[in-house]
Amino acid sequence: MKKIELKGTNRQDIGKKVTKALRLEGNVPGVLYGGKEVKHFVIEEKLLKPLIFTPNVYIISLSIDGTKQEAILQDIQYHPVSDRILHIDLLEISEDKPIIIELPVVLTGLAEGVKAGGRLSLEQRKLRVKALPTNLPDTLNIKVDHLKLGDTVKVGSLSFDNLTLLNAKNSVIAAVKLTRAARAAQGEEAK
Repeated sequence: MKKIELKGTNRQDIGKKVTKALRLEGNVPGVLYGGKEVKHFVIEEKLLKPLIFTPNVYIISLSIDGTKQEAILQDIQYHPVSDRILHIDLLEISEDKPIIIELPVVLTGLAEGVKAGGRLSLEQRKLRVKALPTNLPDTLNIKVDHLKLGDTVKVGSLSFDNLTLLNAKNSVIAAVKLTRAARAAQGEEAK
């Protein structure tokens, strides 16, 4: 899994006035939990952009005043009007403890139904998985070569090594849908 490094500083004062002043300076308050103790920190907003505005999922190597921990992004709070980042929550991870995270789905191959005039539709861009941090792939690659017109790929039909899919088993991930042109071609063949 991809890694990204972030540097923050410890935050002693907690409250509305202090966080408002931090945000005016271009910083984002954050919390790191899941370890022995909860740590409050502050990080520059511009350092978070490569982590947040991307379809990729990262393991974060977080350095708070020289102390390093590995974490994953748990939650982000945005301003309702300006969409600026208001707060970030990180979850500390360890090598021996499984984590739950959403990973992006990548469809590979050319479906038979697409060759016949259908359209491949990705219904879910991310899937929730549970695995050890060392077993997490960058993406969940799903082959769609075998899909014909009207076929779907469901969560229950997939299996990956060393990770468990947590989405509903009957949930559709990808489907080959019939287009108007394919429908018209089928109608002419029937005549």
